[in-house]
Amino acid sequence: MSLTPRDRKRLTGVHPDLVRVVERASMGRVKFIVTEGVRTMERQAQLAREGRSQTMRSRHLTGHAVDLAALDEAGRVTWARPAYEALASQVKAAAAAEGVKIEWGGDWRSFFDGPHFQLPWAGYPI
Repeated sequence: MSLTPRDRKRLTGVHPDLVRVVERASMGRVKFIVTEGVRTMERQAQLAREGRSQTMRSRHLTGHAVDLAALDEAGRVTWARPAYEALASQVKAAAAAEGVKIEWGGDWRSFFDGPHFQLPWAGYPI
């Protein structure tokens, strides 16, 4: 499954290295949709207020992060943790194939953010 026009639109403004990773990952076994790429400061503040983000320094603000929603066998969004662990393996493999370092929100110790993938600050400063 390749990216849909809606997915591509949601990648507008996202760093080209991350777009390449998402494009490659979209060809894998785990199906997903792009739910969010670049965010406005207002959207970030809303997510922080709702407890859905823990920072106002999100990589989404600069186009260095994306959120991907895993799909189940019926093509519906699932929030099951194993689906995100499988998706993360797929995205990490795509990143390695593209020569791009990537961080997954599911690896964070502060809280589990399975849909979140970002380029690291060290390699991609603002």
